Amino acid sequence: MIPSAPQNDQSAAVRAPGWQHELRHAFSRPAELLAHLELDPEHPDLALSRRRSFALRVPRGFVARMRKGDPHDPLLRQIWPAADEDIETPGYVVDAVGDLARVRGAGLIHKYHGRVLLVATGACAVHCRYCFRRHFPYNEQLAARDHWAEALAEIAVDTSVDEVILSGGDPLSLSDDKLGELIDALDAIPHLRRLRVHTRQPIVLPERIDERLLAWLDRTRLQTVFVLHANHPNELDDSVMTALEPLRRRGITLLNQAVLLRQINDDVETLVALSERLFGCGVLPYYLHLLDRVQGAAHFDLPEADAQALMRVLSSRLPGYLVPRLVREIAGAPSKTWIDWDTRG
Repeated sequence: MIPSAPQNDQSAAVRAPGWQHELRHAFSRPAELLAHLELDPEHPDLALSRRRSFALRVPRGFVARMRKGDPHDPLLRQIWPAADEDIETPGYVVDAVGDLARVRGAGLIHKYHGRVLLVATGACAVHCRYCFRRHFPYNEQLAARDHWAEALAEIAVDTSVDEVILSGGDPLSLSDDKLGELIDALDAIPHLRRLRVHTRQPIVLPERIDERLLAWLDRTRLQTVFVLHANHPNELDDSVMTALEPLRRRGITLLNQAVLLRQINDDVETLVALSERLFGCGVLPYYLHLLDRVQGAAHFDLPEADAQALMRVLSSRLPGYLVPRLVREIAGAPSKTWIDWDTRG
């Protein structure tokens, strides 16, 4: 996880990048978050999970986009450790997408032809309660343990791989020095063509897109894609648009994958607004995921038929390039599985 600031080194804290300061001051205590949002801790919909293995973490800037006094705010619901997480539901498992069966060692997951996923870190700026990797054994599967050496050696000898996906956790939780070290090493592998970064940080912690981060993006020869993660239009305020602008100017492809979540974005108006606002930020809607059935997240799920009905209306309201692909990840499948929603035949 993100280390705490040194207790007796004020100069180090002053020198730390703004995004690291924001991370250190993120909300991690439920009572403090409820007080800030002017919410009653006795409200029945705010009952807390008894489990503490997946703690609360949310940056203050993201909390500022939540509605005070509203226990059903769609951003709050995504990060609140609710008592519903304690309900054991058949079919909801620890490894919902079969990652562990495809681990090659050294933090590499090889599920799809031509691309390999590198688990760069277990740390995230925000703990989303539906996360499919909330039970992932990061201590055993981190590529950074030996300064990437084993992971890079694996990639270098496999010429079938032309794209590396940085994931985690959130790869942008790494320091700029660590990221620079990794990107320089990937640049040196001649058969690699693309770098894909799966990150929620530009959404929940827009301060992360700073000059040092942009500097290593400027020097890579790899064609770079950022796959962002926003689920609701309220997540996309002016600070996010400002953070994404320098990425757009550099020609970086910006895509979004959202998760369809019950009582958060499972209505047409919200999904239309999300696609429109993403495009206003220069981001194309890419995937709308059906929930990965991870243990503790069943209360977010909704029937596939409901998702198909939403997509039929969504496609009648938006141009095709703003309609995300409805998909499910099935363990062992050679790619994401598209869910057919078009009844026209």
